[in-house]
Amino acid sequence: MSTEIPVEKKFRVLCEINRAAHFQWLRTVVGMFPEVDKLELVKRYWREVGVETGKAYLKHIDPNRPLPAQFARSFAFSSRCMGEDCVVVPGESEKECYARHDACPWFEWHRREGVEELDLPGCEEWLAAAVEEVNDALGTRLRVETLKSIPAGDGVCLRRFRVD
Repeated sequence: MSTEIPVEKKFRVLCEINRAAHFQWLRTVVGMFPEVDKLELVKRYWREVGVETGKAYLKHIDPNRPLPAQFARSFAFSSRCMGEDCVVVPGESEKECYARHDACPWFEWHRREGVEELDLPGCEEWLAAAVEEVNDALGTRLRVETLKSIPAGDGVCLRRFRVD
C-alpha cells in the first residue's frame, strides 16, 4: 500500500537531510584530519557556498534598482527556501535594508552537535562571499553588517545591507 507524502513534509525532511549531511561532512573531515583547524575549514566551506550564492542572486538583481533591498529579498528568499524564517525590513532610505531571522535551524544543529562557535563565523563568511561576488560583478559597494545574532544570545539575527 503506497501513500503519497505531502510535498511540504518532503521539503522539511529534505532540509533536515541537507543540514545533517553538512555535519556528517564536518565530522568525516575532522575524523580523517584531526589536526585540521575546524573554524578555518568551516569558513572555507561557506566561502565556496557564498560565491555560488552570489552568482545565483545576480540572476535576480536589476542594476538599475536599489541594491540593498534586492539583496535582502534574495537572502530572505533563500533562507525561507531552506526552511528558515526571514523577513525583510526596509531601511530609512533606499541605501539600506535589513533582514531578520527570528529562529534558525542551523544554530539548533550547531548547538546539538556541540559546535556553536562555528555557526556565526560560517554564516558571516557565506554572506561576505555572496556580497563580494555581487560587488565584483556589478562594480558596487554593498556592505553587510550583523547587528544582532542568535548565537550571541540576541534572540534574533539582524543584518543590515547598505551601499556607501
